[in-house]
Amino acid sequence: MLTHLQIRNFKAWRDTGPIRLAPLTVIFGTNSSGKSSLGHLLLALKQTALLADRKRALHLGDENTLIDLGTFSDCLYGHDLQQTLHFTMRWRPPQVLTVKNTLNRNETFRGDELELAASLIADKASQPQTREFVYRLLRDEEEILTIRHARASQGKKASLTSRQFKLVHAQGRKWPLEPPEKFYRFADRTLSRYQNADFLAEFALETERLLQNIFYLGPLRSHPRRVYQWSGDTPPDVGARGEYTIPALLAATEANRKLNRGKQRKLQRYDTFIAAWLKDLGVIENFSVKPVAKGRKEYEVLIRTHTDMPEVKLTDVGFGVSQVLPALVQAFYAPPNAVVWMEQPEIHLHPSVQANLADTFISAMQSYENGAPRNVQIIIESHSEHFLTRLQRRVAEGQVSPDEVAIYFVKRKKDGAELEPLVLDMFGDIANWPENFFGDEMADIAARTRAAMQRRIDQQKESHE
Repeated sequence: MLTHLQIRNFKAWRDTGPIRLAPLTVIFGTNSSGKSSLGHLLLALKQTALLADRKRALHLGDENTLIDLGTFSDCLYGHDLQQTLHFTMRWRPPQVLTVKNTLNRNETFRGDELELAASLIADKASQPQTREFVYRLLRDEEEILTIRHARASQGKKASLTSRQFKLVHAQGRKWPLEPPEKFYRFADRTLSRYQNADFLAEFALETERLLQNIFYLGPLRSHPRRVYQWSGDTPPDVGARGEYTIPALLAATEANRKLNRGKQRKLQRYDTFIAAWLKDLGVIENFSVKPVAKGRKEYEVLIRTHTDMPEVKLTDVGFGVSQVLPALVQAFYAPPNAVVWMEQPEIHLHPSVQANLADTFISAMQSYENGAPRNVQIIIESHSEHFLTRLQRRVAEGQVSPDEVAIYFVKRKKDGAELEPLVLDMFGDIANWPENFFGDEMADIAARTRAAMQRRIDQQKESHE
């Protein structure tokens, strides 16, 4: 699970400042304020980790990738190629990390969090190049071990250093260090210079595990279809537009995945579990996915909107069902310890359904699968005050603690985007409401009242003429 994030000189952000990420994190903000850029950088990091080319520091994307960020200049704050793109992300791996010095049995480092900080600059071709990256192993937020790897620059040799750990050269292998690979990897040739550097490869693997378990659902979901194809494959996620929602649902059901909404709650088969949530949201009465005919790989999604109504296809009901279904499936389809980033999951939904959606995501982070907690982290970009109000209520009721929730408001200023953390207490109250958080409601009420009074005055004048 991601616990902290900080970004500097990326798109609208000069500096986000340190961001605490909770199991359920919600980001609000005005349009074009820069809130989506936070998730976009993580997607760029993920697609870089998946890239076979180890020499590319940051894969900015193309038409076939998760995100296309354009050129490196497009990514930098103010489009200034002299700027350094810097990001820090910290996460809690599923298990405690242990580093043992193979040359000294008494020297062991154990940590429950790993942090990666990387700095990227433009090379002569204006492409991103990793200047340095730093790994920090922490225990109870205290630094236990630090490793810094920097490329050669301005007359300085490439370096690999640690304050707490002495790296010992292998005999006859004092060749020059290779530059960093991607934004987080140590070159194999670099590691082979030392007798006791094997653990550094594990740090890179932990980074890849984290990034591979980040999943994204965008604000524009695919239109519903009358027929869906599924040949038995297991997609990694529902897709950025929700295009693999039905194959994912069928694959999870076929694999006999069973979930419940919390410890010691009733286990349900995956498709039954999703159907129950659709009903509880208040959008349908019944939901099923059936093959068009026996032995066929074409499937249709059937919906019953009310108890006394016949089943109809997904294409024949309101648009909201097809738009919320990918959010539901992704929240519970992601593997344990995943990070799910969603933009506007409430889009096209009635206010009451938007409120109920908060309960769904609380359940997603608290749910169990096959008797074990899923520990899925949900990060949401939203414009829904109904979602927030329900979330506040659940905190007040004790269904979720303030520590399990982080809420932010993004606003645009002259010197870049600004991220304001909202202080949520155990009673569900927010102590520092930003100005115009959901628009200036009181100004609208006052203006409407003045207009109504003026209109009555005008009507009275007309009646006396």
